Amino acid sequence: MPISPVFGYAARALGQPCEPFTYEPPKLGEHDVRISVTHCGVCHTDIQAIDNYYGITTFPFVPGHEIVGTVLEGGPGVIGLKEGDRVGVGWQGRSCGRCDWCIKGETQLCMEIERTTVMVPYGGFSSSVVADYRFVYPLPPAMPSQVAAVLMCAGVTVYSALWTYATSRELKVAILGVGGLGHLAIQFAHAFGCEVTAISSSPAKAEQALGFGADRFVDSNDKAGMRKLDYGHDLLICTANDGVNWEGLLMALKKRGRIVLVGFPDVAFNSTDLVAHELSLTGSLIGNPTLMRAMLSFAQEHSITPAVELMSMSQVNKAIERVKENKARYRIVLVNDTAGAAGQTG
Repeated sequence: MPISPVFGYAARALGQPCEPFTYEPPKLGEHDVRISVTHCGVCHTDIQAIDNYYGITTFPFVPGHEIVGTVLEGGPGVIGLKEGDRVGVGWQGRSCGRCDWCIKGETQLCMEIERTTVMVPYGGFSSSVVADYRFVYPLPPAMPSQVAAVLMCAGVTVYSALWTYATSRELKVAILGVGGLGHLAIQFAHAFGCEVTAISSSPAKAEQALGFGADRFVDSNDKAGMRKLDYGHDLLICTANDGVNWEGLLMALKKRGRIVLVGFPDVAFNSTDLVAHELSLTGSLIGNPTLMRAMLSFAQEHSITPAVELMSMSQVNKAIERVKENKARYRIVLVNDTAGAAGQTG
């Protein structure tokens, strides 16, 4: 069957607002599926890509990588998915399959990472996308689409860090930032059975942080309160992108403690405590397909639910501004108002 043109919203140049954009649907490869997009989350990474923060954005650029939709069609090598299945896709839509990391099964570390995103050629702020079926995930039937959309990137990002480093229920875990990533990290860490401290520069978020499962809340601007955390945590998950008080965070860790970055903050501190206390600083990037499936099951089992604002996809620029201004509480998911207009078989 012929495929209608795809309708989306693209930034046509560096830092520009998204405008309506129509393009020919990509051809399916042997292992590809075409997905009709019903929901797509707005991630801070989308905004950084519009601003070419990573130096790899090609314009016109259609953002969007927290995708939920239904399968329209698949290539001849697709296994386990059929037309009409409700599925999710995250940041990674494919991998090279040849590099050492792909061979090990750690496909999120694919050496061709700049070409593996689902936003190549165009992302989920559109009527349809194409991805390799091995990075397309059937969703639990009872999981709402807006919940699943956020979990496809934000959820797996924090779950992966905790699954890798929160290796015991007895661990004391601190979460820096109560935002789009942080409010999910609190829920996952609580469900892991850890003792959880939420740290934020916004004291107004204290009640919500406790509601998400934190055992305590500390204002990062309260020096006396932060000192009470000294040597108190095995693991600190940093979800913040800016405004990090590194000296205070290092002191909040036990000796041989670990800070895991899941955001992209500037890092600058005196290395004395890092060396003297034998601390570790590491990063964590999304997760492989096995971990993605485990995260979805774990989230459903433990009723982990992101706080979501729903907006029409035609309001994409308003949504982006809310995220930029830190006004989203705590994730925005766009609902596709072009369903049936483009990107459908017919």
